[in-house]
Amino acid sequence: MLARVIFKRGLKSAIYRHVQRADWWAAAADRPQWPMQELTVETRTGELKTIRVAAGAQVRWTNQPVLIHPLTGTQFDLGRHGGLSDTDFHDIKQRSFDHFSRLLARLGGKDGEEDLRKTLLTFWRFGPELVEDEDFGKLGALWGLLPADTRIPDHSIWDHLDLTSAFAGAFAADPKGEAALLALSIGPVQGFIAAARKMDDLWAGSHLLSRLAWEAMRPLCEEFGPDAILFPRLRGIPQVDLWLRDAMDLPDSLFTGCEWMQGGTDANPLFSAALPNRFVAVVPAVRAREIAGMAGSALHEWMQKLGADVVSRLLHEAGLDAETATPYAQMTEQLAGFPEVHWAAVPFSLIQPRNAARQTDLDLSALSASMAPFFGARTGDDCGFLATPAWQALQKEIDWGDGTSFFAPNPGVLYPAVYDLAERVLAAAKATRTFAPTEQRGWRCSMTGEAEWLTDDPDLLRMPAGQRKSRKDKAFQDGKHAATLWTRIAEQRPAWARKGEHLSALPAIKRLWPTIFAEEVGQALAAGERGERARVDRFVVSTHTMALAHQIDQWLEKGGLTAGGLDTGGTDPVALPRRLMRRHRANPRALEDAKRIPGLLEAARDAEDDAAQEQAQRLVRRTLAQGTATAGPSPKGGGEQEIRLETYYALLMLDGDRMGAILAGDDRTRCAIPYRESFHPQVRKGFDEHAAKQPLIRRYGQQKRPVSPNRHLAISVALNDFSQVVARHVLEEERLGRVIYAGGDDVLAMLPVADLLPAMQRLRQAYSGHDPDHEGGVCEGLTLHQGFAALRSKRGLQVMRMMGERATASCGAVIAHHQAPLSAVMRELRAAERRAKAEGGRDAFCVTVIKRSGGALQLTGKWGEPLKLLNELIDFLRDEGTSRRAVYHSLEWLKGLPDPGGRTDMLESLLAYQLARQSSGTAGAAAPGLARRLADLTGKQAGDGLNWLANFMTVAEFLARESRAGGEA
Repeated sequence: MLARVIFKRGLKSAIYRHVQRADWWAAAADRPQWPMQELTVETRTGELKTIRVAAGAQVRWTNQPVLIHPLTGTQFDLGRHGGLSDTDFHDIKQRSFDHFSRLLARLGGKDGEEDLRKTLLTFWRFGPELVEDEDFGKLGALWGLLPADTRIPDHSIWDHLDLTSAFAGAFAADPKGEAALLALSIGPVQGFIAAARKMDDLWAGSHLLSRLAWEAMRPLCEEFGPDAILFPRLRGIPQVDLWLRDAMDLPDSLFTGCEWMQGGTDANPLFSAALPNRFVAVVPAVRAREIAGMAGSALHEWMQKLGADVVSRLLHEAGLDAETATPYAQMTEQLAGFPEVHWAAVPFSLIQPRNAARQTDLDLSALSASMAPFFGARTGDDCGFLATPAWQALQKEIDWGDGTSFFAPNPGVLYPAVYDLAERVLAAAKATRTFAPTEQRGWRCSMTGEAEWLTDDPDLLRMPAGQRKSRKDKAFQDGKHAATLWTRIAEQRPAWARKGEHLSALPAIKRLWPTIFAEEVGQALAAGERGERARVDRFVVSTHTMALAHQIDQWLEKGGLTAGGLDTGGTDPVALPRRLMRRHRANPRALEDAKRIPGLLEAARDAEDDAAQEQAQRLVRRTLAQGTATAGPSPKGGGEQEIRLETYYALLMLDGDRMGAILAGDDRTRCAIPYRESFHPQVRKGFDEHAAKQPLIRRYGQQKRPVSPNRHLAISVALNDFSQVVARHVLEEERLGRVIYAGGDDVLAMLPVADLLPAMQRLRQAYSGHDPDHEGGVCEGLTLHQGFAALRSKRGLQVMRMMGERATASCGAVIAHHQAPLSAVMRELRAAERRAKAEGGRDAFCVTVIKRSGGALQLTGKWGEPLKLLNELIDFLRDEGTSRRAVYHSLEWLKGLPDPGGRTDMLESLLAYQLARQSSGTAGAAAPGLARRLADLTGKQAGDGLNWLANFMTVAEFLARESRAGGEA
């Protein structure tokens, strides 16, 4: 019906054939084949006709609305979970027509004058989103999950339409109607992000990399549409929305409900690093090389333009001639070839259907020959996907003699082989990297030490650091010292350069990117179209503020009264964590004081006046003491209560395990499910009846499903929802954390020490969509159940697929003093994450404590019992009836013990004695159980068990100290 509205004269036959072929390929690529039976029936005219039917495969989905998780096979019954009991399933067809009709009306085109390009983009972007207030049956939460095939409900109709559109677009744009799979990646990643001296640098590195990924995808999207990109999925990404509105000219009114249109701070989703550094797309085969070249050229041109803008801003801020050639030349030279672009393309024409009309009877000789070198196979031998039992069952139309046969495969079924070959070719391309040497004559960048720093005067590059000073510096002497571009920037814009810093091209771009992008967002949020900018308040929670956040939260909970003599009036406000601001917005006066307390301490420290610093600290200790029961008398006397101020904060880095293997369908990840588990429960019953009679069908059902486009789309959507929605909710709404970056399976966040352990565990559970502590229930508005997440917020109920219970993630965490150099803290954080994966064997965590006094503690363990026991030991040590000597004495005893090996009786006995001896009351009663579990875990450690136990107990003691006590105030 809708097609007749848009295409009143019908589709041209050539376009129809492309769409039909694309639909066949997409269905074959994403759906398991179903055994068909031949039945002879009599027609109305009395003729006998043989038809093929899928007996036992009919599903009335409205009666049993079940979704299948594509990575685990877990069934999610929408009739019982997700709060969808009020959903009306019976008028989907009519409401679909109404929904798309409304979208057409909002485009504003007159009847017969529809802009097909805008229509496609609008349907692609907003088709899967049903607006609740316009949807009287409340179908909105389910709409984006409606299955393409109710028999195999592991992918949505939107997934199928995306893939069909991608194939059809590629067929239509190729003279021979051929498509290719293009895989492209940019880099380097880790080194670019890691070069950082403050939190802004970390954010800028990850966000810039995400933006570069989009600039590489943009030419492809503009010519073939965003649906051409299979991974990552671009629908709903704020940067892509901005492109749709501003570059593709979709009406503003379509985006009014989007979250990125609401916020005037850097909590706006536009500030999120939402895209990975690689993509996979379906493109016209004849243009694959050209498209990859377009992506690289667009990327490098955008980077050079940004570099020139950065130089211009630096020169202007420093009061230097904006036309000075030297820094522009340096920028151009240092950005040459950055970022690196690697790509590979594999044409589907390697698969030739002998029956072109039906797209069947496949000739695979060219595909097999192309695959052989990458698998070490001889030409003509099956390898890779072609050697799997699943392909052996599907490769040709088989009649097993009982009237049962499979659909004959078309080229779409071989997507796994084409994808695997593209990945292997891309890996080979990355291994053959070329380098163009550049000559660097002067002193190097103070952040990276790789390239010379930007300057307006080349002669200054020979001047060592000690001779570069601001003219305002009291030690400045003419003839001995010289002012540089960077000493001037440090005076005028300290956010762009700290005193003594001299930066090269890439660090300079990262340092200015927060300012440049905030202006870009302000332009995007402007009320008019005449160049106005809305104000965008960027804020970065400092490490000092984060260290104090929990104590400030407790103080505000008690009313936020200040101690006598505390005057915050002359102090600049600082940013506070979002949850803290939201919880206490009803007490604005106290919030204003809270914003100035960390600044008061830092101003006193920077003044280099010991007496003033001590006075400020004492007043803050007395003020915050009003929010905790652990305050004690002031050492100065006078009856005042004080607390010990927390000086440590935490960083965590969570990373999905074996993501490349999951994308490739590697069975070792346990994220590849058998064909049978993809079927709806009603269909599974019929399949089992067939399989009981036919061993070949039974073996087919037991085969693991290979990688498919739907799998890539499902993973991309799950990672987008996890990083952009769920992870931020866990860290910034449930806890006092601040997300530094979150994109795909990577999360970097800063938290108060008191929130670290519960945030780590909750984030790990959210990644899989499984929370055994609250299974099926709601915790802080978020339900995690059977691989799905349901979040209830102001926007209504949002049901999202997560990575599933079989997908795992590892986490590194560092606890450090707020004055510790960030570069050193980040090195320890990356090392902790590596230890979690290596020593922990993945699906593990590693916590490192960097002591202010020197040295570090390291604790590595699996999720589950070790983390649960660590929390319980912390609670035990915090109990009023427990002395910290329980840990100190135990550590002394451990020094003389032999390794327990498999016998932990003696260890348990000694631990029980020490823990019970130093505790009483409720804590004393818990001592024997804690001792037994500590001994049991120690005995299971692969390495030095006693050293692991010593670290475990020392970390617990550190986290149990009163200044970082967890829980609500």
